[in-house]
Amino acid sequence: MKRGTLQNAELSGLIAAMGHGDLLVIGDAGLPVPPGVRCIDLAVTGGVPGFFEVLDAVLSELTVERSAATVEADPGLINRFSMRQIGMLERLSHDDLKQASKGARAIVRTGEFTPYANICLWSGVAF
Repeated sequence: MKRGTLQNAELSGLIAAMGHGDLLVIGDAGLPVPPGVRCIDLAVTGGVPGFFEVLDAVLSELTVERSAATVEADPGLINRFSMRQIGMLERLSHDDLKQASKGARAIVRTGEFTPYANICLWSGVAF
């Protein structure tokens, strides 16, 4: 059994397989998943699991070079993003974030009900 924070086998395997510049999106319960993009659906019920619980678990294993969130997101949400190791945070319109998600290796769906609790994470390198 793994000793690290992230215990979901599918998500952990995806992160292990990601290369430099690959995109992973973590979204709220309502973020649409484009056709052909893998969805790792962790949502159980409203708020479970929460967005930041999932983000923190992912960040325990993923080196992030840069990230993007929506301009529509509440400033408090953006402040919570900026307190984490997510590289330079770009701000996109919600429509542009949905367009960017079409190139994701996967979208991780959480149970989060906070509007615009979505983030794009581009992997960096650990060396």
